[in-house]
Amino acid sequence: MKKNRTNGELPKEIETLPEDIEELMVKTRDYKGFMALLITLIAIAASVFHLYTAFYGAFFALTQRSIHWIFMSVLIFLLYPATKRGIWNKLKWYDLILALTSIGGGLYILIDMKNIVNRAGAPTQVDIILGLIMVLLVLEAARRAVGWVLPVVAIVALIYAYFGPYMPGLLKHRGYSFVRIFPYQFLTTEGIYGIPLGVSATFVYLFILFGAFLEKTGAGRFFIDLALGLTGSSQGGPAKASVVSSSFFGTVSGSSVANVVGTGTFTIPLMKSIGYEPHFAGAVEAAASTGGQIMPPIMGAAAFIMAETLGIRYGQVAAAAAIPAVLYYVSIFAQVHFRAGRLGLKGIPKEQLPDIKETMKNGWHLLIPLLVLIGALVKGYSPMKGVFWTIIITVILSLLKPETRMTPKKFIESLEDGARTAVEVAAASACAGIVVGVITMTGLGLKLAGLILTWSGESLPLALVYTMIASIILGMGLPTTAKYVILSTLAAPALIHLGVLPIAAHIFILYYGVVADITPPVALASYAGGGLAGADPMKTGFTALGVGLAAFIIPYIFVYHPSLLLVGGVSEIVMASITAAIGAVSLAAGLQGWLISKASIFERVLFVAIALLLIKPGFVTDLIGMGALLAIVLYQLKKSKRPAETI
Repeated sequence: MKKNRTNGELPKEIETLPEDIEELMVKTRDYKGFMALLITLIAIAASVFHLYTAFYGAFFALTQRSIHWIFMSVLIFLLYPATKRGIWNKLKWYDLILALTSIGGGLYILIDMKNIVNRAGAPTQVDIILGLIMVLLVLEAARRAVGWVLPVVAIVALIYAYFGPYMPGLLKHRGYSFVRIFPYQFLTTEGIYGIPLGVSATFVYLFILFGAFLEKTGAGRFFIDLALGLTGSSQGGPAKASVVSSSFFGTVSGSSVANVVGTGTFTIPLMKSIGYEPHFAGAVEAAASTGGQIMPPIMGAAAFIMAETLGIRYGQVAAAAAIPAVLYYVSIFAQVHFRAGRLGLKGIPKEQLPDIKETMKNGWHLLIPLLVLIGALVKGYSPMKGVFWTIIITVILSLLKPETRMTPKKFIESLEDGARTAVEVAAASACAGIVVGVITMTGLGLKLAGLILTWSGESLPLALVYTMIASIILGMGLPTTAKYVILSTLAAPALIHLGVLPIAAHIFILYYGVVADITPPVALASYAGGGLAGADPMKTGFTALGVGLAAFIIPYIFVYHPSLLLVGGVSEIVMASITAAIGAVSLAAGLQGWLISKASIFERVLFVAIALLLIKPGFVTDLIGMGALLAIVLYQLKKSKRPAETI
């Protein structure tokens, strides 16, 4: 989401948000004069550095990540105040000290790189002290940028590393002194500068920068207008537009909450205007926005980390995640349609909607960069090179139309906005690196996997349930990249041990980590949607849970039947996809109590049962499910004609 930096007030559309959600939306200082210029120059330098390494190739891992973190940490300490009270005040003296100290820590690695590598395992006193300072700086940067949850998790992890001998049962380990913990976190690629920050320093930053360039061309408005033009006049049209536009934005944004506010300020009022209840409008936006984090091509940046973790091509991850994500959106799309049918809601008159031909005429060229990017990634090109050339193509194509033209001012603003947006992901990644560092140092990942296996008696169904619960709990309040990194090291190994395909195990834990954003009590996306809709946050949260129910069912199916992940023969994959899509529609009918006409309680239960039969691949279950669905459709058709015959 683009933050309001022009003054100290919240945008009018989000004045009704709860206080904790407001803090997530607008929390950076508003500078004037020299400081504003300095921030702009630092941000531009950061973007130029990442574009340079995208074209010429990234530096040695520790070098690339150190430079990246220098830029990001400086921006955090200059832009994000230590307390809300000082949110619009001038720079504090201690913020400047923290920024300079962070620069010093990064330069220490860059200048002394050769000696650091040579003395690996034998840290000096300076290494230990600087390691402690840098860990504290990362914790503070993450606290300012993404809130308390992730730093608290990191602090607990550090305490666990030190007090290992005093831990109970399987959690016990030999324990590590400060002499081991802090240099390990600071001077290796297993801690602060681990894979999460590495992905942030390469792929993620560039994709965020691409999003900033797209925004300046007016692509955001184009996507919303296109979604409204395509669906706005149909039954429940504005809600369908919300689903479509949120799926576009969500996969790029990397944040469910930011996506809710970015698209919800426009779509939620439209949904309410045609008769959707406020809590349902907020829930639809929350569920659709959250789904963007599991929708290829970017999946909230988790796709790139997943590819790195599994040691496979990015294209394989995106392809495997495609069908489950589409099924999720089919279910939501069908739910808003059936809800509208049950409530007797219509769409928006066509004359009040954007004209599709005119919209496409003015913005068709904005689709080309996305198609080029997806094509390059699927073909196996380097994500860094692919997004670099996509940015270049975006700038060139923007010149075709006056209303989308990338002027020098917009170009500079894109470079700055990209850096400003990337800092939160970088902070979360660096802090998550601390957690991962402790996990690898202590072997906690294997221990938790052992606990899951022990508690489940090595029964896969029970292990899946325990892993689901753990993923939801650990995913609450964390950014997508951070929650995936932590869950992939803690929860996924147990499933892999029980024979689950590695990619299925990793997508499984990602799904449940992501749906934590719509799962009360810590359902930040739902609360943001409820705030925008003027609805009760908790009611919105539980409604969103129902709207997004498909995300709780589909992972179990693809674990047992990986054909939904494009594993197996073509005919098997096609048949499984078609029947699962029909099952997703049946699930929506059961949840909303409508297909062709109002459904009774018995019919609703039957719809859900049919959905489970169809979503699960298999000839027998598909045959039974399709037969039962055909019977209930015929019954509803007959029932829907009775009033007319009576008249």
